[in-house]
Amino acid sequence: MGYQAKQIFVNLPVEDLQKSVEFFSALGFTFNPQFTDEKATCMVIGENIYAMLLVKSFFQTFTKKEVADATKSTEVLVALSANSREEVNDLVQKALAAGGKEANDLQDHGFMYSWSFQDPDGHIWELIYMDENAVPKE
Repeated sequence: MGYQAKQIFVNLPVEDLQKSVEFFSALGFTFNPQFTDEKATCMVIGENIYAMLLVKSFFQTFTKKEVADATKSTEVLVALSANSREEVNDLVQKALAAGGKEANDLQDHGFMYSWSFQDPDGHIWELIYMDENAVPKE
């Protein structure tokens, strides 16, 4: 069947770790204190899904390449599933209220509904609800 990961850790550079923790806490995310210090935190996204928020200088120690400035360019889009259209709206509205910016306009394709925001560092987070019963049949 090929390679099957048991967990995913998305590593993201941040300028101000405390500001990022406050932002994502306002959205309802929690953090694993076992993997948190002044340089990094482990944000719990779901069962076996995590984002490691790393202070930019610490993040740089993990790569020989230049660290992208997410406010000016996009390297990754973090897409998360939602359980409903309302959950998509709720999380994006919380992000906007907490100081995030809208990344893309709300998209409603009937079977797929998505909206996205930028966190304080410019990383794009997309929330997607897909109604599998409404997917067009070919």
